[in-house]
Amino acid sequence: MLYSTRSKLIFSFLSVALLVGIVSLIVGWQLLYDSFLNEANNRVRQDLNVARVIYDDRVTAIRLSLETTGLGTDFNNAIQTRNRVVLKTRLERLSQRVGLDFAGIMAADGTLVCSMDGNSAAMHPIPGNMPIADAALEQRRTVSGTVVLDRGMLEAENPDLAQRSRILTRPSEGRETAGLAIASAVPVMDKDEMIGTLYGGMLLNRDRSIVDKIGGTVFRNEVYQGHHVGTATIFFNDLRISTNVLGKDNQRAIGTLASREVTQRVLVEGKRWTDRAFVVNDWYITAYEPITDIAQRRVGMLYVGVLEAKYRDVRQKSLCVFAMITLAGVTLAIALGCLLANRIMRPVNQLIHASMEISSGNFSPDVGPICQSDIGLLQKEFIDMTHALVRRDQQHREENEKRLIQSEKQASIGKLAAGVAHEINNPLTAVLTFTHLILRRKDTPEEIRQDLETIALETERVRKIVKGLLDFSSQSRLDTETLNLGRLLKESIRLMENQAQISGVTLSYHSRGELPMLALDRNQIQSVMINMILNALDATGPGGKIEIVLKPAEREHGKGVEISVKDTGTGVAPEHMDRIFDPFFTTKEVGKGTGLGLAVSAGIIHRHGGKINVESKPGKGSRFTIWLPCDRNTEMRMNKGRSNERTHVGD
Repeated sequence: MLYSTRSKLIFSFLSVALLVGIVSLIVGWQLLYDSFLNEANNRVRQDLNVARVIYDDRVTAIRLSLETTGLGTDFNNAIQTRNRVVLKTRLERLSQRVGLDFAGIMAADGTLVCSMDGNSAAMHPIPGNMPIADAALEQRRTVSGTVVLDRGMLEAENPDLAQRSRILTRPSEGRETAGLAIASAVPVMDKDEMIGTLYGGMLLNRDRSIVDKIGGTVFRNEVYQGHHVGTATIFFNDLRISTNVLGKDNQRAIGTLASREVTQRVLVEGKRWTDRAFVVNDWYITAYEPITDIAQRRVGMLYVGVLEAKYRDVRQKSLCVFAMITLAGVTLAIALGCLLANRIMRPVNQLIHASMEISSGNFSPDVGPICQSDIGLLQKEFIDMTHALVRRDQQHREENEKRLIQSEKQASIGKLAAGVAHEINNPLTAVLTFTHLILRRKDTPEEIRQDLETIALETERVRKIVKGLLDFSSQSRLDTETLNLGRLLKESIRLMENQAQISGVTLSYHSRGELPMLALDRNQIQSVMINMILNALDATGPGGKIEIVLKPAEREHGKGVEISVKDTGTGVAPEHMDRIFDPFFTTKEVGKGTGLGLAVSAGIIHRHGGKINVESKPGKGSRFTIWLPCDRNTEMRMNKGRSNERTHVGD
């Protein structure tokens, strides 16, 4: 049952359904994956842009607050009079309003006038100096952006800030003591004279305000399966110093490091990174971009990420829907396969039964009613086939009978030729010998001498016929040797050149390609070539051409060489083409041909394992083609040649 056509049809429907389903699943999965991934990448790029805006807005807010504070006349007077009580009060108000972690006023000579923590009761330079204040004093303009503050600067501003900047990196044991901050410094002017600079900023180490604002503004603090859908992080170099990404302990993953690939791409190459990545303890679709300080040095990274699990689950649900559709299609395919297989196989089974009847000898089986489908065409073709089988069987029977008669005829002719040749050869030798002895006598009258010469000539002709009979009956054996066929052809052509010149016929020879050495009987092959040329000369009148071409040729029998003898003679009439294969058939005048020349030549070629055929058109000449193999066992071929059916071509 598993190998029946019905089962195969059902399995075919099932296979098609499965193939379509599997391809649909694969393509659908890939399309969904690409679609979700592109959507997530586009979203995370937009989210990163929004995060950058929030980051820059915080810098802008600090700058505007400082600029507003520095515009007051009383503030300028307090700086000039070094009224630290007023200045400290103003700095504290500014800090509360904007949320500054540090702020201060620096005089034009670089000394600290007042700082927010109140540690600057006396004017003194800040250890290491505040870089953003130095930049504003140097450039005499407002400077805003990201700055790196070392431990000395943070200690000078506020010891608590120095302690806050210390982050234990995980999993290593190192500590980060420097801080990353956003700050601004605005010049304080008295008319056209710069009397100092007002600076302030926020330390980003362990700060939550920016990343939480990004999470609330961009991702609306959405949670999926206990995880924040959107996360944001600020890196100092490759270290997380501010993040809402949670670690395995459900605490913010402060102190964890970015991957090497991200660090190389963003910090070293200065390019954006957008791809899926494993962040702390889960997969996210992430986007990173570098953070540069006021000197345009890459000092950190800004990151946003979207939880991949949400997109993955949506994709998996969609794939489940595709799988259910595929399963339904497979079930439907099985049902349709069973139904259609039964309808299709009914007439097919009738055809199978009819085929069995034909095998039994009944060539008129019943194939049932003709269907109105492709099966009906098959039934009609089957009926036509049975009729063709009847005709072909009759034709083969007739051909086999003809072939059997021909084989028996040729076998009989061969036996008769051999017997006749042996019986006639000895008397002919005696007649010819005595005729020549009488011709040697000087007292033989001239009239008798002419008759004796005629007897000798005709006897010699009979000897040639006897030799042809012996060759035709395959009594001559092959004496093979390794020969250069091209050289042998040239020798044969040289022997016939004088006769060709006498007949006024142009005889040409061409050799093409690299010819292999062949195992041949020199005398017999030379006899074949001379016979081919003689036949061509007999058929070609003065002014005609005979062209002989020798070239390598590969046929279904193997590799070999091909000899082509083409003439421009009278050709062979179509009605003689079939008879040209019979021995003793000739179109020459009586006494000029025995009808055995080409038959003997064909036998020689056949015993060498070759083939010979002829193409001819009346009035346009003939082409004889001989093919000889390269590799053969001469003795085996010669022994088998006596029993195999031969093809003889008459001259």
